[in-house]
Amino acid sequence: MRDGEVAILRRLDAKVVPGAKPVNGDTTMKYLCLVYSDEDRLHSQPDSPGDSECQAYAESVAGSGRMLAAEALQPVDTATTVRMRGGEMTITDGPFAETKEQLAGFYLVDAHNLDEALEIAADIPAARVGSVEVRPVRELQV
Repeated sequence: MRDGEVAILRRLDAKVVPGAKPVNGDTTMKYLCLVYSDEDRLHSQPDSPGDSECQAYAESVAGSGRMLAAEALQPVDTATTVRMRGGEMTITDGPFAETKEQLAGFYLVDAHNLDEALEIAADIPAARVGSVEVRPVRELQV
């Protein structure tokens, strides 16, 4: 690959993640799609999505019955990080670590398998200018 080229990888298997549960006769699993972007550049790049495009995408996923929740986050400078060490709490303004990309929002979706979750994530408009981390949810028994 040359500099600036992008490789597109496709999973060939469609295995269901352990812990998937039958829902309405289908086996599905919750996946969290974490949307990351550079806040300073998010809306200034030529391929940047507008709010109306993001809203239309969210409505289409909701209409498919796959969306469980979705939210955009306030800018990273509004974040507060809490740490507990030796029984003592410390609070720090801002995120845990300095990074080029910040967590901008999330989609919690119900998918049959990782492949379907990846397809949902690939269509998130902000993926064009940032990245989307897809992780299976480990449900707690509470």
